[in-house]
Amino acid sequence: MTEFFVRTASERDLEKVRALLTETWHATYDSLYGVDKVDELTARWHSIEALRARLQRKRAEFVVADNGGEIAGMGFAAMSETLPKTVILHQLYVLPKYQRQGIGRDMFAELETCFPDAERMRLEVEPENLHALAFYRAHGFSEVDRTSSCGEDGSGIPALVLEKRLP
Repeated sequence: MTEFFVRTASERDLEKVRALLTETWHATYDSLYGVDKVDELTARWHSIEALRARLQRKRAEFVVADNGGEIAGMGFAAMSETLPKTVILHQLYVLPKYQRQGIGRDMFAELETCFPDAERMRLEVEPENLHALAFYRAHGFSEVDRTSSCGEDGSGIPALVLEKRLP
């Protein structure tokens, strides 16, 4: 098994991160939303420009799991603009061939420690994404709300809103 190290992402990672997100989204969501909808969302949400904006965002952390030749995972979290002392976990994705090897756990553990002023972490997850739900519940998250527009207003994508208290 290849060992991956979690580090802060840089501009040179963005093309590999975009490819990772495209592959992971198709593997996870094609059966739920169809290929065309996944293509539309990945083109908008995972473009190089969108990823660069995340990389440059203040009060945020963008990490990758890297083995020196391949990026197997990515995570992005940022302090909420509207909820006090709350960090939002916007993305945590691992390539399908590397899932269930501890890479998501390692990236999550890193992101949890990056926001010393935060008292809670919040995220949105597709209700049918049972693997992600199990992962987050195993890491202490519980449902606090639901939305019909995950990711952006008007997306039409349902999500459970999960939250956990940070130590």
